[in-house]
Amino acid sequence: MFLKLPEENKFYWTKHSKAKMRQYRFSEKRVLRILRKSDRKEEGIAPGTIAAMEITGTKKHPTEVWTMYQILKKPKGIKIISAWRYPGRTPEGEKPIIPEDTLEELDNILKN
Repeated sequence: MFLKLPEENKFYWTKHSKAKMRQYRFSEKRVLRILRKSDRKEEGIAPGTIAAMEITGTKKHPTEVWTMYQILKKPKGIKIISAWRYPGRTPEGEKPIIPEDTLEELDNILKN
């Protein structure tokens, strides 16, 4: 599946975010809509990031779609770090338990 991303310089996409968008079959419009009109925004699991969530699914099978991003100063814009689907509903304000190796991978992505 080929993922066509916009040519504008307002948004910067990491390789990780592109891979996750292919995995969960999210379009770039869907991810950008979560940024603009999210149901909830929280501090991201990586330092200096923001996570935005949109409620999806049904009453019987609730899910959430999350996007983690970082606001850049130079070059000015937004860096999309990751996007994922969470089965169920997360409690507001609580951080999920993340394995150490995943946190290290996120730190490496943020440094690049």
